[in-house]
Amino acid sequence: MVAIFRDLKRLVYLISPNKIHPGFYTELNKVLTSKNVSFFQLRLKNKSTSEIVKIAKKIKVITKRHNVKLIINDNFKIANKANADGCHLGQKDGSVKLGRKNIKKKIFGVTCHGSKRLAWLAYKNKCDYIAFGSFFKSKLKPKAKKANLKILSWAKKNIKKPIVAIGGITDKNYKKLINSGANYIAISTFIWNNPFLKPEIAIKKFV
Repeated sequence: MVAIFRDLKRLVYLISPNKIHPGFYTELNKVLTSKNVSFFQLRLKNKSTSEIVKIAKKIKVITKRHNVKLIINDNFKIANKANADGCHLGQKDGSVKLGRKNIKKKIFGVTCHGSKRLAWLAYKNKCDYIAFGSFFKSKLKPKAKKANLKILSWAKKNIKKPIVAIGGITDKNYKKLINSGANYIAISTFIWNNPFLKPEIAIKKFV
C-alpha cells in the first residue's frame, strides 16, 4: 500500500478531458507549472488499450517532470503497461479486491459515491484513497449519483484515508469540500472546457 501525504499547495486531482488533441501535451505542461496539482488521472473512453498506453507514456514524461502522480482510470492492466503511478476504479470497473492485488505497490483509488458501505469495503481492501461524489451537478458525468457533504466529515473521522471529492467542482464551491474534510478536489470541465479561462489560468483559481 502506498502512503499519500497531503500537500496543502497541491490540492487538485486533475482529470483529463474526454479527448486528447495534438496540443494537449503543451497545455498540460503549462497547467502543471501551477504546482497545485497532486494527481493527473487519464480518463479515456472508446479507445484501444494500445492507444491509451501510448498516450499515457507521453503524459508520464510531463507529470514526472512536475512531480505529479499519473493515475489511469478504470483499468489496472493499462496502468501497469504504461508504468503509471496508480489506478482508479469505479464501482462498475471490476473487483476492488482484484484491483488491489494486481496494482500491487502502485497507488490505488476507489470511487465510493456517497456510500459508507462502499468506503469501508475499499478501506478493507487496502485502497490508498477514497473518492466521493458527485457533490454538484457535473457536465462530465451528468447522471452521476449525488453525495452529501456529511460523508466527507464522516470519512475523515472514521476511514482515515485521503479523500478526493468529485463532481461539478468550480472555483466558487471547492472550499465547501475542503472545509468538510476533503483532502483533494477532482476537476476536469472547469479546466479543459472553460469558456472564459484558458487551462493554465483556470487551474490557478484553486489555492
